[in-house]
Amino acid sequence: MSAMKRRFRVGLLFFGVQLLCAVTLCGQGPYKIGTAPLPTSSDLPQALTSVLQAQGQRLLDAKGVTQCEIWLRKSAPAQPAPASSGDVLYGALSMGEFVGVLHFPGAGSDFRGQAIKAGYYTLRYVLIPQDGNHMGVSPNRDFILLSPIAADSDPAKVPSFNDLLKLSKQASGTNHPAVISLAPVHDQSFPSVAQDDQGHWIMQVKLPTSSGELPIAVILVGQAQS
Repeated sequence: MSAMKRRFRVGLLFFGVQLLCAVTLCGQGPYKIGTAPLPTSSDLPQALTSVLQAQGQRLLDAKGVTQCEIWLRKSAPAQPAPASSGDVLYGALSMGEFVGVLHFPGAGSDFRGQAIKAGYYTLRYVLIPQDGNHMGVSPNRDFILLSPIAADSDPAKVPSFNDLLKLSKQASGTNHPAVISLAPVHDQSFPSVAQDDQGHWIMQVKLPTSSGELPIAVILVGQAQS
């Protein structure tokens, strides 16, 4: 075998090892959850802290490093006639409803793999449109959009879908909003975190609403299939 071919094979093997390491690091686990007291600093405006639960959930990686923190609303309004459809999981929530706040202590990412800067973001419930641009994105239409709290600090205000898209694009810094996918609840463990058969890590929590507790499942680690 010529020296050039040997160098090519060694280089290809090295590249393959690098790629494998990158995939392993991106998918490291397992994850666990811990409690997260609501911040009392000026990081969150009073309008938000007044409606959030005093204790939230913290997602920790295998080394105990906090990946993100979530505080849910004390009570979200529930629709008197919940939306009923095979592709809608949480029809009791209204489009654009404020459900909580998420904190990335370091750089994070959304369900599309878009980079999200460290900081605090509001969480609002949406249903993705039924159009050709979103076909096959998810078996259900339930998502959460992230918006910077500097631009979305009034939990009582429910923005229109188009206004919410504009707010969320400020979180992603792209022409697509910052999205987190919701999933079906798989068991009755709350709060908990577990991995599904697609490799997603899902946190299960209960969101208090005006008609009772609503179990929800949030995909915190994992990306949409391209």
